[in-house]
Amino acid sequence: MRVFATGASGFLGSYLVADLMARGHEVAVLLRPASSYWRLGPLHDRLHVIPGSLEHPEGLRKALGAFAPDAVVHMAWRGVAGSDRNSPIQAVNVADTVGLAELAAEAGARIFVGAGSQAEYGPYDRPIREDDAPRPTTLYGMAKLAAGSMAMRLCEERGLRAAWLRIFSTYGPKDADHWLIPSMIRNLRSGHRMALTACEQRWGFLHARDAASAFRLAITHDAARGIFNVGSADAPPLRETVTRLRDLVDPGAALGFGELAYRPDQVMVLAADVSRMLALGWKPEVPLDQGLRETVEWHDATKSS
Repeated sequence: MRVFATGASGFLGSYLVADLMARGHEVAVLLRPASSYWRLGPLHDRLHVIPGSLEHPEGLRKALGAFAPDAVVHMAWRGVAGSDRNSPIQAVNVADTVGLAELAAEAGARIFVGAGSQAEYGPYDRPIREDDAPRPTTLYGMAKLAAGSMAMRLCEERGLRAAWLRIFSTYGPKDADHWLIPSMIRNLRSGHRMALTACEQRWGFLHARDAASAFRLAITHDAARGIFNVGSADAPPLRETVTRLRDLVDPGAALGFGELAYRPDQVMVLAADVSRMLALGWKPEVPLDQGLRETVEWHDATKSS
């Protein structure tokens, strides 16, 4: 299958590209000229690279048509962390997503798969199902909800099979430093005390390899239509996960539980009902302990190299 992907230089996008290429799919990626593609490593030299950006679709149209993708997968998104989640840039992301779905149809693609987010749902105190009412609390969540709804409607009108995968919390080697797990590893290795909330949240973490396999299945499985949750069905107390990670990095380190207040909008349960994804044959394979160990080892190897 010929697959065109945006966001390939990002965390999850790089895992998806590796997954697809390992299974013999031909992959083209959109890369901004200034993009850092270190996450792709040696795969970069085996990819069809299309330089450009979604803000300038006229330059992309010809190259995408020439590649003639069977499937287009949209992983790119700007403004995913911190204050950017309530930035006006989120509206630009909606336009980019819908525009890409239109370009996919023009290029003759049969399949469109997009990366949504658990933020589309807003807070729930139990595992979230796809048919739960969306009630996003940030512009990021609202934009993801709008982008998915509009792109899937456009695909329906143009005759493309479309799937929108709402990602919950992921982790693994190559993740951005500002997220909890890499931040903890870096601070603990540096001997810095970690100030934390009470960590009473119940929080499910899914390894990036398992998230990538879900996207690959959504691309290749004929029954993958509509909205799917991609996350961990197991959501232990966050304090347990943080302690397990501490024990891998520096068992003697003190953890500052309760030294930080919860945010006013703090989500206290992040757990996904993934029954729909499992019904397609998806099988998450990376246990949390194994994934945490891999992540710590990657950080140590990266620091020493």
